[in-house]
Amino acid sequence: MIGPDTFAVEPWHVRETNLDLSVLGPSESVFALSNGHVGLRGNLDEGDPHGVPGTYLNSFYEERPLPYAEAGYGYPEVGQTVVNVTNGKIVRLLVDDEPFDVRYGELVSHERVLDLRAGTLTRTADWISPAGRRVRVRSTRLVSFVQRAVAAIEYVVEAVDGPARLTLQSELVANEAMPAQSADPRAAAVLGAPLQAVEHDTGSTGATLVHRTRASGLQVAAGMDNTVEAEGRVEHETRVSDDWARTTFVVAVEPGQQVRLVKHLAYGWSAQRSQPALRDQVAGALSGARYTGWEGLLREQREYLDAFWDTADVEVEGDAEVQQAVRFALFHVLQAGARGEGRGIPGKGLTGPGYDGHIFWDTEAYVLPVLTYTAPDAARDALRWRWTTLDKARSRAAELGLRGAAFPWRTIRGEECSGYWPAGTAAFHVNADVATAVERYRVVTGDDSLEADGGLEVLVETARLWMSLGHHQADGSWHVAGVTGPDEYSAVVDDNLFTNLAAAHNLSSAAAAVRRHQDRARALGVDLEEAAAWVDAARAVHVPYDERLRVHEQHEGFTRLPEWDFENRRAYPLLLNAPYFDLYRRQVCKQADLGMALFWFGDRFSEEDLARDVDYYERRTVRDSSLSACVQAVLAARVGHLDLAHDYTYEAASVDLRDLHHNTLDGLHIASLAGTWMALVQGFGGLRDTAGELSLDPGLPSGISRLRFSVRWRGCTLRVDVRGHEATYEVDGGPQARVRLRHAGEQVVVTGGGGPVTRPLRERAPLLPRPQQPPGREPASRTPASR
Repeated sequence: MIGPDTFAVEPWHVRETNLDLSVLGPSESVFALSNGHVGLRGNLDEGDPHGVPGTYLNSFYEERPLPYAEAGYGYPEVGQTVVNVTNGKIVRLLVDDEPFDVRYGELVSHERVLDLRAGTLTRTADWISPAGRRVRVRSTRLVSFVQRAVAAIEYVVEAVDGPARLTLQSELVANEAMPAQSADPRAAAVLGAPLQAVEHDTGSTGATLVHRTRASGLQVAAGMDNTVEAEGRVEHETRVSDDWARTTFVVAVEPGQQVRLVKHLAYGWSAQRSQPALRDQVAGALSGARYTGWEGLLREQREYLDAFWDTADVEVEGDAEVQQAVRFALFHVLQAGARGEGRGIPGKGLTGPGYDGHIFWDTEAYVLPVLTYTAPDAARDALRWRWTTLDKARSRAAELGLRGAAFPWRTIRGEECSGYWPAGTAAFHVNADVATAVERYRVVTGDDSLEADGGLEVLVETARLWMSLGHHQADGSWHVAGVTGPDEYSAVVDDNLFTNLAAAHNLSSAAAAVRRHQDRARALGVDLEEAAAWVDAARAVHVPYDERLRVHEQHEGFTRLPEWDFENRRAYPLLLNAPYFDLYRRQVCKQADLGMALFWFGDRFSEEDLARDVDYYERRTVRDSSLSACVQAVLAARVGHLDLAHDYTYEAASVDLRDLHHNTLDGLHIASLAGTWMALVQGFGGLRDTAGELSLDPGLPSGISRLRFSVRWRGCTLRVDVRGHEATYEVDGGPQARVRLRHAGEQVVVTGGGGPVTRPLRERAPLLPRPQQPPGREPASRTPASR
């Protein structure tokens, strides 16, 4: 676990001032750089030591067999796993004849800094070799947001106390040895060396390697180009083989002299394009990078991020750790989706191999709400990717005997990759999550083009799925049986509340979209009778409720299940310490499942119901999932427990900076990072977009004195400033810029020419005392007295 002093608390940087090899793996994820297309883990420049080597391309994968003790109809046969592609990060250094390795000699000082405004990772090291020769090394790394295929490294070495012969080896390496990821020998054989050499090409100061995956048949090209600046004579040579290329520079320096290497990298991959086309694409990207130059790449990166932060920044006064964490979170959420362009957003982004690089419902439920309000182009691209997989979703639905489209629980390219059907196939809510993200994009941006292009088809086919899954009972109520909701400790249940309400929202959204696009709907075979049936089902959806306890049930019968014995069975996470069959039959929740229903569809519940539901489920939710804390933060704020909401916000924000789940080594929890924004903006800011209307109901905990944030709303930037007992709203632009919103229920219009509008905050007196949590699962307190 990363200690509280590992990273200095700064508003715009994540700074590591000492190299602790015991947390090298998690820090590689924290320091990862990506643009949504190319991802580089924060490995040390020289490659060794490392936790997990990692260079990733979005949606570049290898296939592997999915083993089953007993086969069953509809079980996926083939899995997909992200591939560690050709590593271009490596720059090795020899001082005289001794390799620079932090494990040998004396490491006088070592610092790494992730700059959230510059979009760079900078490393400085002061090292004395075993022979006593001292050098200072400074490297700066970036993955370009502007030039999608390009990454670059500046590597500077200075001799300190005497003359030295410096040898710099810039490398490309394919099929690196990886830590074991699977106990299945068939999978290990496939993934042990997944890349087959196709072609290699060399130039004077660079090279290109082209490989193909063994099973999935995807091709990847990686190229490097190197330039060196130094006083005196520089010798260089380039050598290349099937799985490696190396350009070596040798120079003699005097004390105080420097050698500067600039390394440009470019990547391209395709399932269809020819080998020469990929090779030439990489060559062209390298030429563009050289033309821009190192300083130009830095300038482009800063300008891109300046524009992003101008409309996406969240400022927190009173809690410096949460301030740093939310900017870290936003930076990585942007990195995960900025240049995906027709590909999905994996649960770990491109920061590590966790979850096999798969995309889950997290994308639409957690990540896309943030991007829709801060970087809508990236949200649109991710939703377009879902549309491109629609035929595969239709095929999956037909295989399951259903109409419409069944999107996969976990995937890379659109096929279902979950071998555990109770938590996979049965989690049909993913389809409503996708539909909700499509509808939210239209509502927030005011852009109908996504719906017209492919969103309508997604809404229609998911609506058809729900109609074949659900059924009307004799009393006219509409039910969905045999599904799994967000809580994976309750599997294959009837009438999961979140699933039911999300399905109803999907059905009503599809019917409204059909009315907006009647010609296109007719082409999809939708008639008035079908759309009317969707509306009828949505209106009649069953909402499980326990009249005796006066709380909603997570699913039908949940409150009648036996309680979990927290006094004697509290070894967390429970899934590693208790059999699933026992978890399934108890009142214990891995994550906020009913809480998601209250969060997304809060307008359907009274304030009294919200308070009682939160109180009841807080006592049964163990947060064995990183997806829970942010939802619980929003709900705690909604029902007036603002300090508890602050505690949960800090937990969501710290999941990776403190490695709370002990698996940051595998990559960052992108959804939980997105949840930090949700906790602050939708929790303390009270932001909602219910029924197509923007509303805010702010309130701050005792540990946060001021909250400022901006959101994009229908082509305008709305700036919100909450402090003391009031909130101020302002819109960028001239008189034509106009945002209509509700503040604590009051209709407010803010215009660019009308100046700021200030309103008092609503009193938030909780209806019930602060709820308890399961023993040992209380969030760390963030009230000022506790810090």
